[in-house]
Amino acid sequence: MTFSPARLLPFLFVVLWSTGFIGARLGLPHIAPLTFLSIRYLAVLACMLPIALLSRAPWPQTARQWLHIGVSGLLVHGLYLGGVFVAISLGLPAGVASLVVGVQPLLTAVGAGFLLGASVSVRQWLGLLLGLVGVALVLSNKLGAEFGAAALVPAVVALLAITAGTLYQKKFCPVFDWRTGAIAQFLPTALLTGALALLTEHRQIDWTGELFFALGWLVLVLSIGAVSLLNWLIRHSNAVNVASLFYLVPPCTALFAWLLFDNTLSGLALVGMGLTVWGVYLARK
Repeated sequence: MTFSPARLLPFLFVVLWSTGFIGARLGLPHIAPLTFLSIRYLAVLACMLPIALLSRAPWPQTARQWLHIGVSGLLVHGLYLGGVFVAISLGLPAGVASLVVGVQPLLTAVGAGFLLGASVSVRQWLGLLLGLVGVALVLSNKLGAEFGAAALVPAVVALLAITAGTLYQKKFCPVFDWRTGAIAQFLPTALLTGALALLTEHRQIDWTGELFFALGWLVLVLSIGAVSLLNWLIRHSNAVNVASLFYLVPPCTALFAWLLFDNTLSGLALVGMGLTVWGVYLARK
């Protein structure tokens, strides 16, 4: 059997997506969350527009295609990222936010059956449940902080948005060019997020080196690199396979936190990582 480099792309996506906490941790102390995201989205558009024009990438051909790609962008980027960033800014610990959003693969499996007619095997259900238990163990030592119930609301919105966005894109617009598709996704996302930021947040920004690094990292590594990989995975795999990868994000994030910020890893967390990897292996066909 010949080895295909494409087999490594799901794991590259997990690694890149997991580094999102670096930008959030470094940037949020210096800027309001929606303002931060608005600048991030505008920077992505400024990068992708000349790339799309110079490479003569194909644009969506109909208004319906623009609409479907735009809606998927609002769900996967606007509401998901906005919900996570707002929840953390309201005091929800990052571990709790990760655990809430970690239910996504199970919701996606249910939705894939109803909306896409996809069959989910007993082995996959077992893998999804093991993955959820593993994520809970990884984050178990981070769940003791007190927080207001209101902080959970945007996290739940983020969970529903990333689940709906994955299913919506798989059903209505699984195939589009990554260059022009990014513009179609991030343009309505930037407009909506920017409007909400103007209505609800102060516009005071502390332009530090940390903020510039965080913004550059989130634009280039996350919004261009990881999102392009996510679109490729949605196009070339089923919804349950793609969603199961999100179980690997909290353990991978915990490893980065241990390496970069000297966060501790308990024995229970290591057991949880093993369960998560095993669960994702079972869940992916």
